[in-house]
Amino acid sequence: MSLVKARHNLPRDMRSCHTAEIDGYVVEGHVPAADIKRLLHEQPDAEGLAVPGMPLGSPGMEVDDRRQAYTVWLLDPEGNRDFNRYPARNLE
Repeated sequence: MSLVKARHNLPRDMRSCHTAEIDGYVVEGHVPAADIKRLLHEQPDAEGLAVPGMPLGSPGMEVDDRRQAYTVWLLDPEGNRDFNRYPARNLE
């Protein structure tokens, strides 16, 4: 997978444990399906999406209804930017 990450110029701070290529985009980490669908619908000039790390409550990291706050990043050639944000929930 390191070749896929390199081909998409995936910055080290955006890398995670899962990597996929979908319609020419890279999807890195625990990215929600709704964000992938939005990416494919909007087709921005970008490398893809990333959720660095393994935030609690992201897809595949569910524990009850708790969630850490996390950001889905658009890997934009002009600089990475927020694509979507998920607020923390029930962490007490």
